[in-house]
Order: sequence, then C-alpha cells, then structure tokens
Amino acid sequence: MDGPAGQPDPVARYLAELATQRQLSAHTVAAYRRDLAELAELAGHADWARLTHFDIRRFAAKLHAAGQDPRSIARKLSGWRGFFNWLAPRAGLPSNPVQGVRAPRRARSLPKALAVDDAVRLMEAGASPHPEPFELCNRAMFELLYSSGLRVSELVGLDLDFTPAGAGRPASRGWLDRAAQEVVVTGKGNKQRRVPVGAPALEALAAWLAVRPAARDGSAALFLSARATRISPRVVQQRLKQHALRAGMPVHVHPHVLRHSFASHVLQSSGDLRAVQELLGHASITSTQVYTSLDFQHLAAVYDRAHPRAKAK
Repeated sequence: MDGPAGQPDPVARYLAELATQRQLSAHTVAAYRRDLAELAELAGHADWARLTHFDIRRFAAKLHAAGQDPRSIARKLSGWRGFFNWLAPRAGLPSNPVQGVRAPRRARSLPKALAVDDAVRLMEAGASPHPEPFELCNRAMFELLYSSGLRVSELVGLDLDFTPAGAGRPASRGWLDRAAQEVVVTGKGNKQRRVPVGAPALEALAAWLAVRPAARDGSAALFLSARATRISPRVVQQRLKQHALRAGMPVHVHPHVLRHSFASHVLQSSGDLRAVQELLGHASITSTQVYTSLDFQHLAAVYDRAHPRAKAK
C-alpha cells in the first residue's frame, strides 16, 4: 500500500513517529504494526485511500465471524482509527473510514480478586526461619504487588533508587523511594505516579535488600533473577504461580490478580473510587468503576451468609 506523492510506506513513517515523537514502547509499536498488517491483508493490499467506512465495517464483521474476541477487535479498530487520523491530512483523505465503526458488543467480565483472607494467607505462606535470597526476593515482589497494586511491567522496571541518564543508560522509569516509603512508577501512556508502600512490603524489601547481590548486567534493578540480572515479567509470573499452588490457593494466581485484589480491598475499606483510580494509574474513571461491581458482590455475599431472611428455606 503506497502513500501520497511518491512516499511509498506511510505505515513505516507512522510507526516511526509513534516510537520517536510519542515515545511508545517497542512492544506497543510492534502491536500497531501487526494490526495494520492485518488490515492490509483484509483489504487485499489495496490503496489506503480507497478504503471506505463500509469496508472497515465488513472487515470488523469478518474478524468477529472468525472467532476473534470483541475486545481484540475493538483494540484493532482503535489502532486503525489512529493511523487514518494521521494519514488523512497527509494523503488528502476526505474522512477517516474507521470513524464510527464499533466492535461487536462483549459481555463485561469482572476481574478476578482474592478474598481478603486468601490474600493475607498467600502473603504469609511458606515463611522460613532461614530463607534463601531468592525466597526473600519473591516475598518482597509479592508483597509489593499486593501492597501497591503495581502492574508486573512496573514492578520489574523498578530500580533501587532514581538513577539519572548517563553512559548510554536512560534515566530510571521507576524506583523505590525508601525515605518517602513509596514507589515511583511509569505506567501506560508514560504517566508517572507515586504509590505508597505498606509496612509488610517495606519489611520484606528491607530483608531482600540486605542480601541482594550486585547486578551482573550493570543495572540498578531492584529485583534480580537467579542470574543476577533484571528479572523478567515471565519469571515473576512463574514464581507467583508456584507460590500460590504451594499455598493451596483456590484460584490461579498471577500478578494481575494481586493488582485486582489490591484495588478491590482498598475500595471495600475506603469507598473512595477516585483514590483507587489514582493508585492504579487509570486514565479514566470508567476503568476503575468495574471494582464497584466486585465490591457489591462482596457485600451481597456477606448478606447471603449473615441475614436470617436472605435465603428461602
């Protein structure tokens, strides 16, 4: 698909701008590249300027008929819409063909969250009088995930403290601020936020830092793998899964379950939806409102157990 006036690859130029001007991550840019490649395939590699609103609706329907999840289709439509918003003034398009096209409706699924007792049991499980360094690292990571509601990408991106840019190394995007008892993280959309760290997590972090070896990759990473390099999200997921299995958790536990549990439990205690939004780093309150449903489910369960007239005899 060629662009206007002899500029042959508008997709490449668009992706380059996303990476350099908007500073999106390589992972996000790669996702846009895949979605635009799929659009080109659906369109038979026709000229971008020839695509119409009806073509895009037909493509969305085709993806749905092929069994793609409505959430995935919505994400692709959003990516396509952004591309055509960029392309329209450069190619002289009369309108954005994706504008107004909506993904098929989907059933709203609630995030999974642990009960408070299960979360506490998970955090306390497997305590050893003489823990190995990797056990101290695990406990610090799991406590911090639950204490501060971090995404796993934010967790693994944390440094010991703020490190400025230098010697070909970028400045820290996230770090532990021990004096303030907070972590500073850079979340989606390059939004930076500060999140408090609870006392059990601070205690676990202190125990880990007392035995943390020097990083072999020269980084200031807070959490390290068995090879003493910055730990990866996949390793965190695997370690948490094994820990939860040993603790006898009733559900599969992954890092996002701890984030959901954090949000649900804070909302149950405070009722402050705006505060939870800030702590989670949600751009829109709509993303946070799903936890009000979890909170209602919790209250309904308490009612069913406690009220003498809650259930028919």
